[in-house]
Amino acid sequence: MDFKAPPSRNLFEESRLIPNYNCDIQKHPVAMIGGPDSDVCLHVAIILHIYKFPQFMYGSAPVTNKDKQAGFYHQMFPNMNLQYEGILQLLQHFKWTWIGVVSVNNENGRKFVQNVIPIFALNGICFDFIERFPLASYSTDIADTVKEGMEMYRIMMNSTANSVLIQGEIEVMIVLRMFPSMLKFEEIPVQGNSKIWIMTAQMDFTSLPFQRWEDLDFLHGALSFAVHSREVVGFRKFLQRRKPNFNEEDDFIRVFWEEAFGCVFSGSMVGEKSNSIMDSPLICTGEEKIETLLVSVFEMDMTGHSYSIYNTVYILAQALHVAYSTTFRNRARVGTVGLIELLQLHPWKLNQIVRSISFNNTAGETLSFNQNGELKAGFDVINWVTFPNKSFLKVKVGGIGSLTSQEDRLKMDEKLIIWPSRFNQVRPLSLCNNYCPLGYAKNKIEGKPFCCYDCLHCPEGKISNGIDMDDCFPCPEDQYPNKEQNSCLPKTVTFLTYEETLGFILAICSLSSSFIIVLVLGIFIKYQDTPIVKANNRNLTYILLISLLFSFLCALLFIGKPHKVTCLLRQSAFGVIFTVAVSCVLAKTIVVVLAFMATQPKSIMRKWVGKRLAISIVFFCSFIQVVLCTVWLLTFPPFPDFNMHLMVEEIVLECNENSFVMFYCVLGFMFLLALVSFTVAFFARKLPDSFNEAKFITFSMLIFCSVWLSFVPSYLTTGGKHMVAVEIFSIIASSGGLLVCIFFPKCFIIILRPELNSKQYIKQRNN
Repeated sequence: MDFKAPPSRNLFEESRLIPNYNCDIQKHPVAMIGGPDSDVCLHVAIILHIYKFPQFMYGSAPVTNKDKQAGFYHQMFPNMNLQYEGILQLLQHFKWTWIGVVSVNNENGRKFVQNVIPIFALNGICFDFIERFPLASYSTDIADTVKEGMEMYRIMMNSTANSVLIQGEIEVMIVLRMFPSMLKFEEIPVQGNSKIWIMTAQMDFTSLPFQRWEDLDFLHGALSFAVHSREVVGFRKFLQRRKPNFNEEDDFIRVFWEEAFGCVFSGSMVGEKSNSIMDSPLICTGEEKIETLLVSVFEMDMTGHSYSIYNTVYILAQALHVAYSTTFRNRARVGTVGLIELLQLHPWKLNQIVRSISFNNTAGETLSFNQNGELKAGFDVINWVTFPNKSFLKVKVGGIGSLTSQEDRLKMDEKLIIWPSRFNQVRPLSLCNNYCPLGYAKNKIEGKPFCCYDCLHCPEGKISNGIDMDDCFPCPEDQYPNKEQNSCLPKTVTFLTYEETLGFILAICSLSSSFIIVLVLGIFIKYQDTPIVKANNRNLTYILLISLLFSFLCALLFIGKPHKVTCLLRQSAFGVIFTVAVSCVLAKTIVVVLAFMATQPKSIMRKWVGKRLAISIVFFCSFIQVVLCTVWLLTFPPFPDFNMHLMVEEIVLECNENSFVMFYCVLGFMFLLALVSFTVAFFARKLPDSFNEAKFITFSMLIFCSVWLSFVPSYLTTGGKHMVAVEIFSIIASSGGLLVCIFFPKCFIIILRPELNSKQYIKQRNN
């Protein structure tokens, strides 16, 4: 090709500088590579956009006029938003929610604080401090700048945040390297020994000559983002072949050689200056081996910035090749101008080719630009490992948006990370306060960032089974919290069983009472022709005894696992049987009263006294209770139910009454009969009779009413199997009251005092 690259001293003629004048000379620039400082990129973009030739920036994107300037420069640095998304995902991955931030003091730094920091805050990141690197200029006092920088570093090191995000550029590394030595020199005390630096990709390792022998411990364990790069085959050999005498026009390599190896070339200006300081300066031979230099002086591996420059050259060469091929075909066909003439007349045409180009470089990666002129690439996450010999190693531990990870999700290999020494190779925490342990939940502290909170123990009935839970939550219905309130335990299904002590005792009481009833019934049948058995309706006595027998046996329906049949029979059978018993007692009482009234002369009550009246009373009262129970079973039948909420640690298997209105109607009617019977018996207790039952019925009804009046509040205040036990006890106690008060005195006379159970005794008593 008939063009040459521009000289390094200026963009125009080698020896003349004519601004804004296009000299028709042989050496014509076709593109410019600039960076890495964003300010430099900005100034260059402002100046060179008028020439309309491609500008390749390998540093962070400058803030430019998109309409006038951005169309002519191409950003070799990937999209900045991708990097900030990667930093956010890294903080979330390690759960570092309490961090510090230091940014550069330029337009990019201001945009970062204004636009990026709020996004971090919306995603759960809090900031202990947000500082800016002091800005040094010709108008500021260097002492004030140093003082400001030391104060900023003191804030960083005294912060409780272990993680510090540094949004910096290439020169920031020089400033960071100054701080540790200045702290020692100034004897400024700080808390803690190291922080986890998270550095942006604009930064890279660089230093001044006097920093060569300073410690690099502050970088150990740091994490930084870097423009994605790959190893380029032959790059190390290329560096090893570079010698100062290979290209005499390249003065930079000679200056670098003297600074890197600490020597001077004979006859150089640097050598003459050095002779005035050094008695015997070391002479550079030009054969020194560059691979022997410390990594802190010169890196043999290709950095992200170097890889960007490498790709830039390849992109430009490919674009020129495309432009040359197109021009050659057109010239062969129409006789148009050559490539150099075309680029001189229309330099923006090369921009169009660059934007549309796509090819693979020698490292095997595809290079192309997006519509914003940014290279389609990602970022690597680098872990810095330092050594006592002032060298370091940069280990790739992850990446985002790179060719190995096309989606915008950060991928990390935490096993490869070496953490700062004070963390003993344990993942560091960077929190405002310690995690809330299991069984505790966060409680916001007024006046502090949302990352700072207290830990409160979960209230009763709730748990937190994770670290740093926002709130406690209840267990499922079939589980309950353990004592530590950090997990749920399964509830046990419980009901009143025959195996447990309470159920066994109640069953024995029920069966024993039934056996006594059978004995009493047998005694009455054996002595059925005696006056005491015949007195007050013998048949009614038998019905009462049989109903009491079934009442005692009815209690057994309440013990054991509830089933559909037992739930249907429990309350209805209990209600009907007890109504029959109470009806019999009521009938006996009424018969006693009517019998006394019938003995009065000319009494009209004589026609009411008889067996039919007693049977009618029992039938009528029992019929009403049967109707109530039937309506209950047809409309709201009881059913087996699991009560999850009654007991904390147990699921109570019980019979759900389904309608407490019907239940209390059945119970209330039975209680009404007992109350009427008690009232009638109370007024008839002193009526003259040889075997007057009124006084015994009064006592039995008093016991009956007392038991069931106590039952209602006990039933309402207990739950589970204890509620069932209360009802069983009430059934046995009330039935036992009737048995003892009405039949035991008669049995006493029949068995122990038979002389009282005779007609002669009755006649003598009447006389």
